[in-house]
Amino acid sequence: MGQELILLWKSVDMTDTMLKRVLFVEDDPDIQTVARMALEAVGGFTVLGCSSGTEALERVEAFAPDLILLDVMMPGMDGLETLRSLRLLPVAEAVPVVFMTAKVQAQEVSRYREAGAVDVIAKPFDPMTLPATVRTIWSRLQS
Repeated sequence: MGQELILLWKSVDMTDTMLKRVLFVEDDPDIQTVARMALEAVGGFTVLGCSSGTEALERVEAFAPDLILLDVMMPGMDGLETLRSLRLLPVAEAVPVVFMTAKVQAQEVSRYREAGAVDVIAKPFDPMTLPATVRTIWSRLQS
């Protein structure tokens, strides 16, 4: 019985259990509400929503996210500038960032990756599959 329990434990995918805290930066309140509800209710994540890059920079240290979902087009500080500023903070310098944007042409996605994004989620997104998409990205990063 002991060996069966060990084998069962080893077959469980432990990578998904490590992703718990998601910082979501989005200036559109409707998109922020829908995504947050999906990530929390369907995905089981703890989510901190921020409405701007400036707010994200102010709150990232206290929240200590495992992953950051970042809108590209925001007034004031856009997503690329926010990412550059996040990388200067010790608490966020190595946190994976995934851009969420409607601008997903090949050259744009290439630019996001060159800036340090690990992936891009296209808008509009399906709220019911968003948590699974985030988990897939996370799992790929863990392997």
